[in-house]
Amino acid sequence: MKNIKIIKNRSDIGAGTRGADMGIDAIEIAAINSKNDYFNRFDFEDVKTENEAIYNEIAAATEYKNPYAKRIDSILRQCTRLSEHVATNIKDDNFPIVISGDHSSALGTISGIKAADAQKRVGVIWIDAHADIHSPYTSPSGNIHGMPLAAALANDNLDCQVNEISEETAQLWNKMKQIGVPDIKVQAEDVVYFGVRDTEEPEDKQIDKLGIKNYKVAEVRYRGLEICVNEALSKLSNCDVIYISFDVDAMDCDMVSYGTGTPVPKGFEPEEIIVMIRQIMASKKVACVEFVEVNPLLDFKGNKMAETAFRILEEMTDAIQKLY
Repeated sequence: MKNIKIIKNRSDIGAGTRGADMGIDAIEIAAINSKNDYFNRFDFEDVKTENEAIYNEIAAATEYKNPYAKRIDSILRQCTRLSEHVATNIKDDNFPIVISGDHSSALGTISGIKAADAQKRVGVIWIDAHADIHSPYTSPSGNIHGMPLAAALANDNLDCQVNEISEETAQLWNKMKQIGVPDIKVQAEDVVYFGVRDTEEPEDKQIDKLGIKNYKVAEVRYRGLEICVNEALSKLSNCDVIYISFDVDAMDCDMVSYGTGTPVPKGFEPEEIIVMIRQIMASKKVACVEFVEVNPLLDFKGNKMAETAFRILEEMTDAIQKLY
């Protein structure tokens, strides 16, 4: 059985709102309040953050240096550090569970999985309300938590370019694509979405062009969860390892909580996420899982989002211990 290692990445500098850096603590509080010793049972590592970049920015009272890729220099360093943590743990035959703030971290995690063994083909199952496949050339917000997959795919979607970016932004963005191993970490055919339902036109065109399958909530419920997950696993059958990226906004905000940076209604129920992750785990190909975007500052139901995320985390960990 693999040793589970919790990697705590308290970074929220890729998001447009603050508070996701507190998500890990909120999940830990959820465990404590349920009298669960989960976070005492496993070794953990803390990834050094650059959250002070927010305050430095305010203190300088200047506009963003890179408005179409905000705080990209800090995020580059953050993702590089996270990549090193993930790669080291996989090489040590641990099973890393990454709990991050905002979703820009996914680039670091994917890069670490690839860096652990560059010869292995990495599949990605992206459970999220958002596609996160913008680049600085297409992003309407400049928030990098909407860009990690584009960087992992090393695809800028220049066909849909709307932004003229600076030379500095272009250089830093190219460095983002080099984290862990040079260039492409994942092939587009090895990416599967579940629950994506809030996208912009450049993303829609990119998804269509690259042929990325998106299992929308309605399709999953109509055709059956087990059938859709089996199809996804079949699509990724040539991959050596699989990474699961779970953004809590994949869940229905009206049913669960608005305690996340970009909540979207009509998402999955928590029980559907649990069944989905358990079925993916049963493939015995999963190398790493990441939980992101719990924001307790936005949760008007107390700590409901973190409590729900912890319940899913505990179920997933049980599956890891039984299967890996």
